[in-house]
Amino acid sequence: QVQLVESGGGLVQAGGSLSLSCAASGSILRPNTMGWYRQTPGKQRELVASITSGGSTNYADSVKGRFTISRDNAKNTVYLQMNSLKPEDTAVYYCNMEIATSATMGRYWGRGTQVTVSS
Repeated sequence: QVQLVESGGGLVQAGGSLSLSCAASGSILRPNTMGWYRQTPGKQRELVASITSGGSTNYADSVKGRFTISRDNAKNTVYLQMNSLKPEDTAVYYCNMEIATSATMGRYWGRGTQVTVSS
């Protein structure tokens, strides 16, 4: 059983910063790609940023230059540093990890953390 727990969401004014983290626990052999997604009511969940086990990163165009994804493999944790936040960044942010356990390889989701950016 694998669980992902996000932390770090909250309310911030436009132009401010927030840092999210997501830690995986359970019978983990190897975490592969890790990522952050976000979703607003009535819209599909969208990829914000991802990072491979080798450290290659990918960002949505809307966050390039403002957000930075990183990971700590020893802690099975992924981070998202969000700077210069805009009201349109308001969403529930979910972490996602591709994880190999002794039994299988699967993709796991956190429960989400709310980020609200006020104008």
